Amino acid sequence: MENVIILGSGPAGLTAALYAARANLNPLVITGQDLGGQIATTTDVENFPGFPEGLTGPQLTELMQKQAERFGARLEFDSIVSVDLKQLPFRLKGDNAEYEAKSVIIATGASPRKLGVPGEKELVGRGVSYCATCDGFFFRNKELIVVGGGDSALQEGLFLTKFASKVQIVHRRDSLRAGPVLQERAQKNDKVSFIWNSVITEIQGDGAVKAARMKNVQTGEESIKPADGVFVYVGHIPSTAIFKGQLAMDEEGYLTVDGRLHTSIPGVFAAGESHDRWFRQAVTSAGYGCMAAMEVDKYLASLE
Repeated sequence: MENVIILGSGPAGLTAALYAARANLNPLVITGQDLGGQIATTTDVENFPGFPEGLTGPQLTELMQKQAERFGARLEFDSIVSVDLKQLPFRLKGDNAEYEAKSVIIATGASPRKLGVPGEKELVGRGVSYCATCDGFFFRNKELIVVGGGDSALQEGLFLTKFASKVQIVHRRDSLRAGPVLQERAQKNDKVSFIWNSVITEIQGDGAVKAARMKNVQTGEESIKPADGVFVYVGHIPSTAIFKGQLAMDEEGYLTVDGRLHTSIPGVFAAGESHDRWFRQAVTSAGYGCMAAMEVDKYLASLE
């Protein structure tokens, strides 16, 4: 029987683990498939407080893990496939084991949203990617397409210029949502160009990406752009499917919480992108992890 089980090992989960450990709750972190979550696939993290020179996502993950473990947090490399939150103790079934807990913090984050166009699924790992850090190395001197207009699209697009000969950023609007600094860097980079007001309707290739068909959303005109790879950054979907029918959530799957991160079931809390559809930053997720752990401490004291 665990005092608290934390689901997820990104900034929210590891910060929750740190605070829960310092409260002598002996927390257990179920890491999920990827230690560190989305931040671990990010190249340069320049906006996390305390690191004026910046650092990589994997470095930040490693530091947060060490800090949590220093105070007694335990990490279990497993993925939860089903939960029973109807009564205490809460029961969680993983790929490797089954767990029981008095409280749960859900910090499962979100996963990349797919385009849902022909050829995308078939060519994943063969030119279609959602992680420049993971796959950029394989595209030396290649022509790439990046889909999206937010921070992730520009940040990862700029990273890809280290390898690619050309990076075309396709965006469905005529202006970007990314921050001004990233916009300026992209516009000054000779390898980066933009295709505005356009969406990809098909990814073409036989065993590997060869081209992308796209459509101008204003004129309806279609064109085919040759490319060796397509990197997709069009948002995320909260990783909350296993909680459907047990926890309240909105139409997109984001968990419903009150101002203190309590879900619809007492003793179950949420932190980070499992509920946060607005900010979605490493630092805000870390803050939510802190808040959730503090609320868990109060909740467990009330049980006693």
